[in-house]
Amino acid sequence: MTVTTDQAAWFSQTFGAMVANVDKAVLGKEHVIRLALTCMLSEGHLLLEDFPGTGKTQLARAMAGTVKGTNSRIQFTPDLLPSDVTGVTIYDPNSKVFEFHEGPIFATIVLADEINRASPKTQSALLEVMEEGHVTVDKTRHSVGEPFMVIATQNPIEQAGTYRLPEAQLDRFLMKTTLGYPDHDATVRVLRDAATRDRTRSLEPVVTAQVVSDMAELADGVHVDDAILDYVSRLAEETRRHVSIRLGLSVRGCLAFVRCAKTWAISQGRDHVVPDDVKLLAQPVLNHRLLVTAEAQFAGITVEQVIDQILAEVAPPTERVPA
Repeated sequence: MTVTTDQAAWFSQTFGAMVANVDKAVLGKEHVIRLALTCMLSEGHLLLEDFPGTGKTQLARAMAGTVKGTNSRIQFTPDLLPSDVTGVTIYDPNSKVFEFHEGPIFATIVLADEINRASPKTQSALLEVMEEGHVTVDKTRHSVGEPFMVIATQNPIEQAGTYRLPEAQLDRFLMKTTLGYPDHDATVRVLRDAATRDRTRSLEPVVTAQVVSDMAELADGVHVDDAILDYVSRLAEETRRHVSIRLGLSVRGCLAFVRCAKTWAISQGRDHVVPDDVKLLAQPVLNHRLLVTAEAQFAGITVEQVIDQILAEVAPPTERVPA
């Protein structure tokens, strides 16, 4: 399916309305909101590594309210069981049948708060539903519906009693970003309206779940020239042979890169991807997928610095590849 100019314009206008709506609850974070919505419309999941009290829950609720969906919050703790996430089958003595009781994972937007505090067994309960869109309990498959998105959070400061997410699970997240503290003006606006405990309650839906699915399908039709695909491939190859990187970009990461670039491009009203789309999304898409060597860590080299270096060294395409 080829995206028309009118379709790209409609997508951009609708996307802007969604951003403006979420921005009413999460003040001063337009870029992060755009990344989060790009992640959702790319049918992916988001990892937020941020300090407590920066608005992660507000972001999840505002996104769910914007798309006329449901939201749930799972507080991950060491004693949380997989069935506490997915749901459980219980025998009903009256009807004499086993009934499935849905867990909090059955929602449009699921906030997995402090995901690294749960045991690896419970963390892995998310893998199937994040990748497949359904859970299997007692050999019976249950779909969570569409759209579906997991927003998982991690506290970068307190690491005592946590279980680090394995690389295979980190790779399941389409993006990783941070909200950060609001700037001075946004903070003053929040304090001025301190009587409002939950800004998401006043939000009105902008689109329906069906429109979100339609937008995701439309984003898939955005044109990506072979020159852009070659650029993404060269970036991936550079991450795999960089002296400071011990784990480079996987093929799944490359696919995620292209998916996000398509959605970002059409959100800007374009029917094609340009190199700047790739460069802008490099940090949130690659950050959690690359691992630096022990020597690099000791030298104070960060993943962010390596990504910037690779972007500076790998030249973007300047012309299209002839058909």
